[in-house]
Amino acid sequence: MSKKKPIVRERKIAIDPNPQGNLKPLGGGQYDDWNNWLASRTSLALPVNQKDDDRATEATVAVYSGMIDLKPADPIEGILISQLVAANQASLEMYRRAWALSSEYFEARTKYLALADKAARTVAMLTERLDHHRGRGQQQITVKHVTVNADQALVAEQVLTAKPDDTALLTALTEKPIQMTAESIKPEAAGVGRKKE
Repeated sequence: MSKKKPIVRERKIAIDPNPQGNLKPLGGGQYDDWNNWLASRTSLALPVNQKDDDRATEATVAVYSGMIDLKPADPIEGILISQLVAANQASLEMYRRAWALSSEYFEARTKYLALADKAARTVAMLTERLDHHRGRGQQQITVKHVTVNADQALVAEQVLTAKPDDTALLTALTEKPIQMTAESIKPEAAGVGRKKE
């Protein structure tokens, strides 16, 4: 028994050395071949009858408008936005189907609602990934320095906002603790030693 050799097809391709990026608002890339490919695949993933040209065109224009409004800055954002749009449309379609059923089809309605909820969770997850990629997924770190002497305690608080990978920034700001003494701060201003009336 002889093994068949895999058929390897050679394809010659030409990539534009000077990309224009005219369709960057759709796919986030400098190459319009990529932007057009991603946008057309997103359009084909919509839950509409693709053979009904008027309905498919209407849906495509709406989805492309939404993708442009989300402003993909790079191809990663283009992919996330494309998947977000498709998952959102799938979720809405499953909700529509669930409520279109009469109440006697309880199990089918429940299944459609479960699928819609799953797609909605995917939309939320993709939105978080997009925000994280855009840098909005920042952590807030609170650094507290405490100086204590015999009579009083004083807490100075400093809030730093940085991306999780900005450890150099955080260590540079926190290597040396804030030095304060009781003589340099009035107790009334710091809220220490006040009597309640």
